[in-house]
Amino acid sequence: MRVLHALSQRPSLTGSGITLEAMVRHANDAGHEQRVVVGVPIDEPRPEVGGLNRDQVYPLEFGRPPLDFAVPGMSDVMPYPSTRFSALTEDQVTRYRRAWANHLRPILSDFRPDVIHSHHLWLMSAELKDIAPDIPVLTQCHATGIRQMELCPHLADQVREGCSHIDAFAVLHRGHANELERCLAISRDRIHQVGAGYRNDLFFAPAVTPEPALLYVGKYSSAKGVPWLLDAFQRVSAHRPGLKLHVAGGGSGEEADALRVRMDRMAPSVVQHGQLSQPQLAEVARRSTVCVLPSFYEGLPLVLVEALACGCRLVATELPGIAEELAPRLGDALTMVELPRLETVDRPHPDDLPAFVGHLEAAIENALDAPPIDDPARNTSETLSHFTWETVFDRVESVWKSLV
Repeated sequence: MRVLHALSQRPSLTGSGITLEAMVRHANDAGHEQRVVVGVPIDEPRPEVGGLNRDQVYPLEFGRPPLDFAVPGMSDVMPYPSTRFSALTEDQVTRYRRAWANHLRPILSDFRPDVIHSHHLWLMSAELKDIAPDIPVLTQCHATGIRQMELCPHLADQVREGCSHIDAFAVLHRGHANELERCLAISRDRIHQVGAGYRNDLFFAPAVTPEPALLYVGKYSSAKGVPWLLDAFQRVSAHRPGLKLHVAGGGSGEEADALRVRMDRMAPSVVQHGQLSQPQLAEVARRSTVCVLPSFYEGLPLVLVEALACGCRLVATELPGIAEELAPRLGDALTMVELPRLETVDRPHPDDLPAFVGHLEAAIENALDAPPIDDPARNTSETLSHFTWETVFDRVESVWKSLV
């Protein structure tokens, strides 16, 4: 088949970007002809995606008219300079939508795809059936689109209207399917649960168990629970001399800058690695023994699967995707922490934060004291086989075929 992939933000640097990379890589192995469209800053070279030739990647550039602002991100804190959708003016939103339509039309005309695979239930995906009414579209949802509808209620109706005509949707887990069904008022048979994956060729256990160390992977953001992870780490490390917290990720804006300053002050106990490639992240995970994800909002966090494959025990908040999809398969390798009450989709109630830090501290202590994961190779081959990108791609490819 001829498949056009569409992601409205930068590739490779977020969960959806990594998903795009994996789908392109495995579709290439399966013999499909592909093109990719992405959003990039004007000063960035044409990106490579999933091993495709660069001339098969068509970037829409931001930073000059008509898109004289940074690439908008599906999260309000991105690992690179970005614009919040909630901060765009009405004129900027109009120019944004028009630019995507104008960018896509000649590619559609030249490439003539059999199917379009877009990412995120948001503005760019909402344009697709208007400009390509006769081409089947699969939109892969990563939970952030529904969150953006809450953050940008003035844009929600136009997203719902445009996306309601999309042929099929791929979601991470059952709870996400329920949300999507309610949000768009669509039939369940248009929604396909495909999950998310990890690269088992990169993420595998070390030969020797490392010294105790914690790992956090993600954005520098309050919504990810980072301030309270640092609080809990300070308590735990007070009686565990030499304990380190490895932090992989980044962010932009005042919130991320403040967290960066705080972690600088906590050095050398807190080690900031910045934004890492997948091979680099695997190396850091193999030097850690506990991976902590204290987030208040996630889809299906791949980092937990990747960390377990590297031999880490896991501590994570009791989010729907984790409780429904990961916990039944990961067993006692995963300790879940009760969420505080949330004032908004990802903002905790201040009164609940002291107890949350206490619960997080206790879960980290228990994970550090627990014995190493028994036979990580068995976990990788059996427990985690459901989450390999090969398995996820097989599910996605079956949807492509059904649409075509």
